[in-house]
Amino acid sequence: MTRNSWRVLIADDEPAARRGVRQLLAPYPRYAVVGECRDGREVLAALDSVSPDLLFLDVQMPEIGGFEVIQRRGVERMPVVVFLTAYDQFAIRAFDAEALDYLVKPVSETRFAATIKRVEKRLAGGRAERDPRIVVTTSRGVVVVPLHEIDWIEAADYYARVWVGAKSYLLRESLLHLERRIATHGFVRAHRQALIRVDGVRALATNGSGDLTAVLASGAKVPVSRRRRAAVAAAVRKRSR
Repeated sequence: MTRNSWRVLIADDEPAARRGVRQLLAPYPRYAVVGECRDGREVLAALDSVSPDLLFLDVQMPEIGGFEVIQRRGVERMPVVVFLTAYDQFAIRAFDAEALDYLVKPVSETRFAATIKRVEKRLAGGRAERDPRIVVTTSRGVVVVPLHEIDWIEAADYYARVWVGAKSYLLRESLLHLERRIATHGFVRAHRQALIRVDGVRALATNGSGDLTAVLASGAKVPVSRRRRAAVAAAVRKRSR
């Protein structure tokens, strides 16, 4: 292993899946596989014995699954984690566990390459520079959306619609629950049905009736309720300092 290599641990109870990750990693010589695990107990032991920089972690393994591994170990003591799974219903839990990415098996070379780009950025920047994001499921598969790319989010019945420019994603989560998860990452409620990213606010405009509107860098205009206007204005002023 060269000096500039990143140490990789692969954890999956299926030998074919572990072999698949090795094959996908083959074009990336900086990544050296230092161990393979078949279950959560082996992962917990290997984290201490081989000290990986990157862990490909299967969600469902015998006895101790991927989420329980992180729970037992603690997020702050984990290497960079990329979840592996045959299903996409664990996407929200993957976000909560602070995994860098979430891959649905079988993984394509294109999707894996996108993950490696994210891994490179994280490893180069260090663990302190986390890039918070949400994971959404679309008709084409799972999409990872960094929070800093989101302009605003609106309630859609029992779901939340996430807007990135003119593109939107429907998230299977209520706006209230989503707000609790991302409020500390620069989002503020504009009115009962919408959250806006403070850094994306270009201006606060008032009309002749005194109604306030947040004009976003994307061009979107989100009304601000009278009840929320003081909090929104304060958040924008604080950002401008």
